[in-house]
Amino acid sequence: MPVRPTYPGVYIEEIASGVRTIVGVSTSVGAFVDGFPRGPQDVAVQVFGMADFSREFGGQHRDSPGSYAVRQFFENGGSEAWIVRVARTGSAVPAENAVAATAVLNDGGAFQVVRATAGRRVRGKRASDPGFWGNNLYIDIDYDCLSPTTQFNMTVSEIVDRDGRRTVARTETFRNLTMRPGLPGSAIDVVNEGSRIVQLDRDSLAALAEPPQRPAANGTLGGELTGLASGPATTLTMTVNLVGRPAANAQTLTITKAANAAWTEVRSLLEAAIRNAARGTTVATADRDILAGVSVKLLGNGGTTPFRLHVVPGRFSVGFDPTTRFVFDGAAAGAGTDGLRLANAQAATVADAFWRLAGGQDGTLPVPDAALTGNELQKTGLYALEDVDLFNILCLPRAADLTDTSMRAVYAEATTYCERRRAMLLIDVPEATNDLERAQAWLTANEVLRHRNAAVYFPRTRVPDPLNANRPRAIGASGTVAGLYARTDSARGVWKAPAGTDARLRNVDSLDYLLTDMQNGVLNPLGVNCLRTFPVYGTVAWGSRTLEGADALASDFKYVPVRRFTLFLEESLYRGTKWVVFEPNDEPLWAQIRLNLGAFMQNLFRQGAFQGTTPREAYFVKCDRETTTQDDINRGVVNVVVGFAPLKPAEFVIIRIQQMAGQIET
Repeated sequence: MPVRPTYPGVYIEEIASGVRTIVGVSTSVGAFVDGFPRGPQDVAVQVFGMADFSREFGGQHRDSPGSYAVRQFFENGGSEAWIVRVARTGSAVPAENAVAATAVLNDGGAFQVVRATAGRRVRGKRASDPGFWGNNLYIDIDYDCLSPTTQFNMTVSEIVDRDGRRTVARTETFRNLTMRPGLPGSAIDVVNEGSRIVQLDRDSLAALAEPPQRPAANGTLGGELTGLASGPATTLTMTVNLVGRPAANAQTLTITKAANAAWTEVRSLLEAAIRNAARGTTVATADRDILAGVSVKLLGNGGTTPFRLHVVPGRFSVGFDPTTRFVFDGAAAGAGTDGLRLANAQAATVADAFWRLAGGQDGTLPVPDAALTGNELQKTGLYALEDVDLFNILCLPRAADLTDTSMRAVYAEATTYCERRRAMLLIDVPEATNDLERAQAWLTANEVLRHRNAAVYFPRTRVPDPLNANRPRAIGASGTVAGLYARTDSARGVWKAPAGTDARLRNVDSLDYLLTDMQNGVLNPLGVNCLRTFPVYGTVAWGSRTLEGADALASDFKYVPVRRFTLFLEESLYRGTKWVVFEPNDEPLWAQIRLNLGAFMQNLFRQGAFQGTTPREAYFVKCDRETTTQDDINRGVVNVVVGFAPLKPAEFVIIRIQQMAGQIET
C-alpha cells in the first residue's frame, strides 16, 4: 500500500508487477450420464479411477452401457470423470422404478424416532441412493456413551454375503448422539453430514414423541443392577433362547461368581457362558454362530449412572435374521437383588439385534430417454452437470440404444448443452449400424446432429466383458475415444489430433466391422471418424473430424483438435480475465490485458501449439483505441481481439516419387 512520509528516512513500498498469470484449464475431464447399479441419483460425483467408480456406483452392470464406457475411459488414459446416475422413477409398474431402502427407528414402544434412508450428501445437497444394495444396510444402536441415560451411539454397516460368510463391506460409527435438534451431537446433523451411506429425517413420521426420544438399543438391554456383585460367592443359573426358536432349544447358563466380584467380572462370565452354550448338543446349526459371536457390554459407572448389561447376539452367520435377539429366563435373570435383570420384564426396552433398511429396488435398466436429458430447472439428468465447474468430453452411451427419434432428441439437447459449456459430445452409432451401407444411411437420417462440438466414430468396438468370462461385447466407442483424447492431451497437447498410429485403442479386442481404405475414403469426407485395425499397430483411431467436418460444409472447425483447442483457449481466457471487471477502462488496463494474454499465448507458442515460426505469425493480442472506442468506454465495454493460427492435422500425406534419368551431360 502507498506510504505517507512523515519523518526523514527510508521508506519501502511494494508495487504490483501487473502480471496476472493465466492458467490453462484442463482439457480431458470426462462426463458420463447413464443408469448404474447404485450411487446418488441425479447428482454429479467426481471419480478418479475404476476403484472410485465401483465404490460409488457399483461397478459394471450388464444393462448399463455407461458402466462399460467409464471402464474404457480409464483404461485408455482418462484420469478424472464426473458421473451422473439417472434412474427410472415414473413408471406405472412399481417394480420398474428405482426405490431407496428405508427403515423407521422407534423408541422400543409406540413412538417413532427417525427414518433412515439409503443415500448421502453431495456438495451439501441430500441425494437418495436407490437400489437393492440398500437392503444390506444395518443400523446398530447402543448406549455405551458419555451419558448412557440420554445419549446413544449409532453404527451403520453394509453387510453382504461373500463366499458363505457375512462380511462387513463398509461401516460408520457416530458416538454420543442426541435426537434434540440444535444441540451438539444432534443425530440428524451429525449423521447426515458425516455418513456416505445413510441419511436421517423426521419429516414424514406420524407417531412422534415430544420431546424427541432416542432409538431403542439393539439386542437385550438389562435393567439397573443392584447388589449382586458385592455379595458372597454364588452360582447363578438361567436359560437363554432366541426369539422365535422352539423352547426345546433353550440353553442353560451356569455362572460361578467369586465373592465381592466386580461387575466387570460378571459381564465377562456371562459372555463366556453364552459362547460356551453354542457347543450344546441341542443347539441348531444355524444358531451356533449367533451364540458364539455374542457381545456383552457393561454400561454405566455404578455411581450417578447405575450399571446395566447389554447383550447383543452374533450377527455374521449366513442367513442371519436381523430380528434375532435373546430371551433370558430363570431366577438369575430376574429383577431381584440377586438377578442380572435380563428377564422378560425388560421386554419393552428390547429391540431386534439390528435395524435393517428394506424396500430398496434397482428398478429396470436401461433407463428411458427422459431420465437422460432430465430437467434443467431441477438439475436432473444431463443438467446435474450444472453443479460441475468444468467438464470437456460428454458421453451418453445409452442414447445409441434408443429409438431413432428419441436418440436424435437426446443428442440434440446434449449438443446444445455442450456448446454452452464449451465441451465436446462423442456420439455412438447404434448396434445395428455395423457396415458401410448402414453407416451411410444412419448419417443421412441424422444430418440434424451435425455440429462443431460433436464427433462420431464408426464402427463400434468389441471389448472383453468381465461379467461374461471376458467374452467380447460390442459397445459404443465414446468411452474409449474419450480416454484416447485424455491420453493424447497429456502426451502431446490438446492441439494434437487424437488419431494415428500412436492412437491405439486399449482393451479393444476387435471392431464390429473392418473397413478398407476405399470404404474409409467414403466416410471420411462425410465427417465420420473411422476406427481401423492395422498389422503391427493394432486397432487405432483413423480420423479426427467433427460432425461439421464434412468437406461440403467447408467449416472453420473441420477438425477435432482445432475445435478442442479453440474451446480450451476460450475457457482459459474467460476464467483468466475476470479480474478485468470493474477496473478503470483506459490504456493502463489495456496494457495489462495485452501483457497477460500475450504471456499466455507466448507460452503456448513455445509448446508448439500454433502455426508459424515467429510469435507474429502465430498469434496476436489487440486491445487499444482501435478495438475499444469512446462509445464502448461510455458503455463500460472493453474489447479484446485474440487471433491465432491453429495447427491442422496432416490428414493426407502425398509422396511424389520420380525416377532419375541418369547423369546426362549437355
